[in-house]
Amino acid sequence: MTNAIWTQGVEWLAAAAPDPRACKREWDHGSGTALLEAGRFWDVVSVPEQLGLLALDILWCDPHQTPGPTLVDTAARRVGFFLPPDPASQWIGSQLRHAGKGSWVAVPPPYRPAGSLEWIIPPDGTGALHPALTLELALRQANGTLAVLAPVTQD
Repeated sequence: MTNAIWTQGVEWLAAAAPDPRACKREWDHGSGTALLEAGRFWDVVSVPEQLGLLALDILWCDPHQTPGPTLVDTAARRVGFFLPPDPASQWIGSQLRHAGKGSWVAVPPPYRPAGSLEWIIPPDGTGALHPALTLELALRQANGTLAVLAPVTQD
Protein backbone atom coordinates (compact mmCIF):
# COMPACT_ATOMS: atom_id res chain seq x y z
CA MET A 1 0.00 0.00 0.00
CA THR A 2 2.77 2.44 0.93
CA ASN A 3 4.52 1.95 -2.43
CA ALA A 4 1.29 2.79 -4.27
CA ILE A 5 0.90 5.99 -2.25
CA TRP A 6 4.54 6.91 -2.90
CA THR A 7 4.12 6.24 -6.61
CA GLN A 8 1.00 8.41 -6.75
CA GLY A 9 2.77 11.12 -4.74
CA VAL A 10 5.76 11.05 -7.10
CA GLU A 11 3.54 11.36 -10.18
CA TRP A 12 1.47 14.18 -8.67
CA LEU A 13 4.50 16.14 -7.50
CA ALA A 14 6.54 15.60 -10.69
CA ALA A 15 3.59 16.90 -12.74
CA ALA A 16 4.56 20.40 -11.52
CA ALA A 17 7.94 20.09 -13.29
CA PRO A 18 8.48 21.33 -16.85
CA ASP A 19 9.74 17.80 -17.65
CA PRO A 20 8.32 15.23 -15.19
CA ARG A 21 10.67 12.47 -16.41
CA ALA A 22 13.74 14.66 -15.88
CA CYS A 23 12.41 15.56 -12.44
CA LYS A 24 12.12 11.89 -11.45
CA ARG A 25 15.62 11.18 -12.82
CA GLU A 26 16.99 14.04 -10.72
CA TRP A 27 15.33 12.58 -7.64
CA ASP A 28 16.74 9.12 -8.32
CA HIS A 29 20.17 9.84 -9.80
CA GLY A 30 21.00 13.52 -9.34
CA SER A 31 21.14 15.74 -6.29
CA GLY A 32 17.95 14.22 -4.92
CA THR A 33 16.01 17.47 -5.18
CA ALA A 34 14.15 19.08 -8.04
CA LEU A 35 13.09 22.68 -8.59
CA LEU A 36 9.34 22.78 -9.16
CA GLU A 37 7.27 25.78 -10.15
CA ALA A 38 4.72 26.99 -7.65
CA GLY A 39 1.45 28.59 -8.64
CA ARG A 40 0.05 25.99 -11.02
CA PHE A 41 -0.90 23.03 -8.82
CA TRP A 42 0.03 24.50 -5.46
CA ASP A 43 1.53 27.44 -3.59
CA VAL A 44 3.82 27.13 -0.57
CA VAL A 45 3.75 29.18 2.61
CA SER A 46 7.04 28.89 4.47
CA VAL A 47 7.39 29.88 8.12
CA PRO A 48 10.05 29.56 10.84
CA GLU A 49 10.39 25.99 12.08
CA GLN A 50 9.05 26.48 15.62
CA LEU A 51 5.93 28.28 14.35
CA GLY A 52 5.40 25.73 11.58
CA LEU A 53 5.71 22.68 13.79
CA LEU A 54 3.33 24.15 16.36
CA ALA A 55 0.82 25.06 13.63
CA LEU A 56 1.08 21.54 12.21
CA ASP A 57 0.38 20.11 15.65
CA ILE A 58 -2.72 22.32 15.84
CA LEU A 59 -3.83 21.12 12.40
CA TRP A 60 -3.50 17.48 13.49
CA CYS A 61 -5.98 18.16 16.31
CA ASP A 62 -8.88 18.56 13.85
CA PRO A 63 -10.40 15.07 13.53
CA HIS A 64 -12.25 16.06 10.36
CA GLN A 65 -9.21 17.10 8.36
CA THR A 66 -5.84 15.57 7.54
CA PRO A 67 -3.11 18.15 6.99
CA GLY A 68 -1.74 18.46 3.45
CA PRO A 69 1.82 18.07 2.20
CA THR A 70 4.32 19.69 4.53
CA LEU A 71 8.05 20.04 3.94
CA VAL A 72 10.79 20.91 6.41
CA ASP A 73 14.18 22.42 5.62
CA THR A 74 16.30 21.54 8.63
CA ALA A 75 19.23 23.73 7.50
CA ALA A 76 17.10 26.85 7.03
CA ARG A 77 14.89 25.84 9.99
CA ARG A 78 11.69 26.44 8.03
CA VAL A 79 8.46 24.53 7.42
CA GLY A 80 6.62 24.79 4.10
CA PHE A 81 2.89 24.16 3.80
CA PHE A 82 1.49 23.27 0.36
CA LEU A 83 -1.87 24.90 -0.29
CA PRO A 84 -4.10 25.60 -3.31
CA PRO A 85 -2.75 28.21 -5.72
CA ASP A 86 -4.34 31.61 -5.27
CA PRO A 87 -2.89 34.50 -7.28
CA ALA A 88 -4.89 37.01 -5.23
CA SER A 89 -3.75 35.77 -1.81
CA GLN A 90 -1.70 38.04 0.41
CA TRP A 91 0.14 36.16 3.11
CA ILE A 92 1.58 38.72 5.50
CA GLY A 93 3.60 38.05 8.61
CA SER A 94 7.01 38.33 10.15
CA GLN A 95 9.39 35.89 8.48
CA LEU A 96 6.55 34.41 6.42
CA ARG A 97 7.28 33.63 2.77
CA HIS A 98 4.71 32.89 0.09
CA ALA A 99 5.82 31.07 -3.08
CA GLY A 100 3.20 31.44 -5.79
CA LYS A 101 3.18 31.83 -9.55
CA GLY A 102 6.67 32.62 -10.81
CA SER A 103 8.38 31.09 -7.78
CA TRP A 104 10.38 27.87 -7.72
CA VAL A 105 10.58 25.48 -4.78
CA ALA A 106 13.25 22.83 -4.16
CA VAL A 107 11.63 19.53 -3.18
CA PRO A 108 12.86 16.01 -2.51
CA PRO A 109 10.91 12.97 -3.71
CA PRO A 110 7.99 11.97 -1.47
CA TYR A 111 9.70 8.72 -0.44
CA ARG A 112 12.98 9.98 1.08
CA PRO A 113 14.80 13.07 2.35
CA ALA A 114 17.45 14.84 0.28
CA GLY A 115 20.03 16.92 2.10
CA SER A 116 18.24 19.17 4.56
CA LEU A 117 14.83 18.78 2.85
CA GLU A 118 12.40 16.23 4.22
CA TRP A 119 8.67 15.66 4.01
CA ILE A 120 6.88 15.75 7.34
CA ILE A 121 3.70 14.86 5.45
CA PRO A 122 4.48 13.73 1.90
CA PRO A 123 2.01 14.28 -0.93
CA ASP A 124 -0.22 11.25 -1.34
CA GLY A 125 -1.03 11.82 -5.00
CA THR A 126 -4.67 12.77 -4.45
CA GLY A 127 -4.00 16.49 -4.78
CA ALA A 128 -5.00 17.10 -1.15
CA LEU A 129 -3.55 20.37 0.13
CA HIS A 130 -3.80 22.52 3.25
CA PRO A 131 -6.95 24.68 3.09
CA ALA A 132 -5.73 28.29 3.16
CA LEU A 133 -8.16 29.51 5.84
CA THR A 134 -7.51 26.53 8.11
CA LEU A 135 -3.75 27.05 7.76
CA GLU A 136 -4.05 30.78 8.45
CA LEU A 137 -6.04 30.14 11.64
CA ALA A 138 -3.55 27.50 12.83
CA LEU A 139 -0.63 29.87 12.18
CA ARG A 140 -2.39 32.65 14.12
CA GLN A 141 -3.07 30.33 17.04
CA ALA A 142 0.52 29.03 17.00
CA ASN A 143 1.85 32.59 16.84
CA GLY A 144 -0.27 33.55 19.84
CA THR A 145 0.98 30.55 21.78
CA LEU A 146 4.59 31.39 20.98
CA ALA A 147 4.04 35.00 22.05
CA VAL A 148 2.76 33.83 25.43
CA LEU A 149 5.65 31.40 25.82
CA ALA A 150 8.31 33.93 24.79
CA PRO A 151 10.61 34.96 27.62
CA VAL A 152 9.89 38.35 29.12
CA THR A 153 12.69 40.76 28.24
CA GLN A 154 14.04 43.26 30.72
CA ASP A 155 14.30 46.90 29.64
